[in-house]
Amino acid sequence: MGSSVLKYFAIASATLALLCSCSTTKVLHEGEYRLSKNKVTITNDKKFNERILDPYIKQQVGPSLFGWSPWLSVYNWTNGKGKGWDKFVQKIGRAPVVYDPDLVDSSAENIKRHLEYLGYYDSDVVPAISVKRRLVQVNYGVTLGKRYPIKEFTWEVPGGVFGQTFDSDTTHITVHEGDSLSEASLEEETVRSSQYIRDTGFYGLNKNHYFFEADTLTCPDSAILRMSIKEYTRNETPEAARPLEQSHIGTVTISHPNSLKFSEKVLKNLNTIHPGDLYSETAVANTYSRLSALRVFNVVGIEMSNADSNKVDCAINLSQSKLQGFKLNLEASVNSSGLFGVSPQISYYHKNIFHGGEWLNLGFMGNFQFKFKNKDVHSIEAGVSAGLSLPRFLGLPYRYFKGPNVPRTDFKLSYNYQNRPEYTRNIISASYGYTGTYRDRFSYQVFPAQLSVVRLSKLDENFYNSLKNDPFMRNAYQNHFDLGLGGTLYYTTNTSGNPGAQQFYTRFQLDLAGNLLSAFKPVMKKDEDGHGIIWNTPFSQYVRAEATIGRTWTFGKKEGQAIATRILAGAGYAYGNSTALPFEKHFYAGGANSLRGWQVRSVGPGIAPMDSTFVIPNQTGDMRLEANVEYRFDIIWKFEGAVFVDAGNIWSFKRNRDEDDAPAFINGKTFGDSIALNWGVGLRLDFNFLIVRVDWGLKIHDPSREQKWVNPAHWVKRDGFALHFGVGYPF
Repeated sequence: MGSSVLKYFAIASATLALLCSCSTTKVLHEGEYRLSKNKVTITNDKKFNERILDPYIKQQVGPSLFGWSPWLSVYNWTNGKGKGWDKFVQKIGRAPVVYDPDLVDSSAENIKRHLEYLGYYDSDVVPAISVKRRLVQVNYGVTLGKRYPIKEFTWEVPGGVFGQTFDSDTTHITVHEGDSLSEASLEEETVRSSQYIRDTGFYGLNKNHYFFEADTLTCPDSAILRMSIKEYTRNETPEAARPLEQSHIGTVTISHPNSLKFSEKVLKNLNTIHPGDLYSETAVANTYSRLSALRVFNVVGIEMSNADSNKVDCAINLSQSKLQGFKLNLEASVNSSGLFGVSPQISYYHKNIFHGGEWLNLGFMGNFQFKFKNKDVHSIEAGVSAGLSLPRFLGLPYRYFKGPNVPRTDFKLSYNYQNRPEYTRNIISASYGYTGTYRDRFSYQVFPAQLSVVRLSKLDENFYNSLKNDPFMRNAYQNHFDLGLGGTLYYTTNTSGNPGAQQFYTRFQLDLAGNLLSAFKPVMKKDEDGHGIIWNTPFSQYVRAEATIGRTWTFGKKEGQAIATRILAGAGYAYGNSTALPFEKHFYAGGANSLRGWQVRSVGPGIAPMDSTFVIPNQTGDMRLEANVEYRFDIIWKFEGAVFVDAGNIWSFKRNRDEDDAPAFINGKTFGDSIALNWGVGLRLDFNFLIVRVDWGLKIHDPSREQKWVNPAHWVKRDGFALHFGVGYPF
């Protein structure tokens, strides 16, 4: 193993030396210099975060690793011909930033203006230029200006109902005596306060009705701040003053194309703007969110107009979107041992099947695996599913949901058939539950009832005999009845829905089964092992959880580069009426969206060798850990490239199992050896609405081998790689 590590180290060192040796000023013209670094130095306040000033520097250097940018070096591999190779390296690399002295002075002025906005008055920004060879470093020396603490803060507002409304909000004012005076804090307060007051019926009010006067002369080194709310805006004269009065909703009209058949009752229930109510900006926003969430309307337009001095009419105009269509997804993979797999999925959707925003989804999925050299070895899996989603919380009226989101009620039914060399499996599943979102970024699925019935037949004799010798696995591969509950919690910072955008996300899934049925176990019939049975089938009892954390950073010209990461962990545990998880609830790894150096279900568990009882790989376990890192970059036209590293495995829990299976157990001593590791490269074709990708994964560390580190010479040999075809990003 030591010699292999030395080889990897030598290869990495040579690659690093090649990148570092390339001149980063090679492509500059005569008299040009490369901007290598910008630095902001605060001279009189060590606690000030100088990084907040970086965006105000007009000429940015770009990302680097400890001051070194490998993609800048790649760009300089150019041969000067401007074609072929030049275009390629310039596309995947990053061009040097040519130093522009004019932008230095304007950047200094930018920084100074922003500091004044933050409340540092008369700051001094002095740029210093240092040149070494043809590299320029700019240091912006900043001396923070004077700050004026607010000694006294008073306000004057119109009286009457407006004054009462303002007074009721004074405890929430964000500007206080003792705070430093700044335009930024005043702007923040006017936005907050005006929104609150508009929510109480004052339709015409906005932040421009707020005026501020700051006296810094009466009390040296302090500020006396006076805020007033006028009946005219900053852009108007006092002659244009209009009384600030509360407005009520007048007429409310909802219109949509005649070609769209839609329930007026549903529209009425989702609308929160009602005639006679006080005008509320929150009600307008809630109505917009509710109607948009139906996905039936391409545009939701809400127009408010003054009807008279204290009434506002509302017109809601809806335009129809595409109501139905098909979605297709396809994944395929092949490895060096000749095992080929393809997984097609096609679904039909209708977003208004019963003319009330009900979503219908019909789907078909398949998974077909076979070996090129032995067509008798094959696996066929097919499934059909139907789902119906209603735009309401079944069992509770709409009035219980005041916010921008109304939960949906989902019904799902599916059938899955799998024919493998070892057995034939049939699964019927049904579920009922609720889905919804909270503040756009947080979504949930809660299923109070999940039911599945699993039947196995045509067990291969050799496979059946192997199960008899392993009671743990025998209990996993038997008919069972599964009744429980489950749910998913999901949070994302990417509300656009673009999978390639910069984002952070986390997902948590939980399934509980058998606890309700276990209460009736004493009166149930029992099988020979003492398990409670329903319809001559043991019911399953287990807990299963899975958590995922992902982060994607985008950078470069037009955000054309990205680093995507993901960490995944999951575990399941059987108890009570079960001694093992049902086999369809086991974890597996490998495939187009997992460890891409392996085909699906061909990794682990632990350091165990491939299970020879399965003709086609079906390695599963009780827990899974995985981490993925992928660098993505634009190449040319709609083509993107990727370089990735995947690591992880699955393991089994030790529960009265034969010690011969010890390599499959999670074990601190062998944990390092049990981590599967691969690297690879990918090519993607981005059609905006669809991303087609090819990923070539190469094994680096294979836990199932006696010699676990894989020599680079074996990457293109038998069982050294896997090739995957897929739609969409892997994570």
